[in-house]
Amino acid sequence: MIAVIKLQGKQYKVREGDRIIIDHLEVPAGTEIKISDVLLLETDDGVKIGSPNLKKVEVTGRVLRHQKGKKIIVFKMRRRKHFRKKKGHRQLQSVVEINAIKEK
Repeated sequence: MIAVIKLQGKQYKVREGDRIIIDHLEVPAGTEIKISDVLLLETDDGVKIGSPNLKKVEVTGRVLRHQKGKKIIVFKMRRRKHFRKKKGHRQLQSVVEINAIKEK
């Protein structure tokens, strides 16, 4: 069973047992989360597409840990002006394990 979920303005294609890396959630590690914004569900019977969401489908997951992403270097320079600015940034992320995809 495959589902396409919408979480924090982004779409993710998930299966049961998958681990996805999303933007930071303000919940402690080990917390169960329920995602009701399911856009598409693929089962053995066929494909169901919501408009915009499927009403009777819910995806549950568990927040495993919080981490920082890869470092991104932001470099700004103006030629011939002796202006250089170098800055790094690491985005906070959460790792979520998908436990179940349920149809009600």
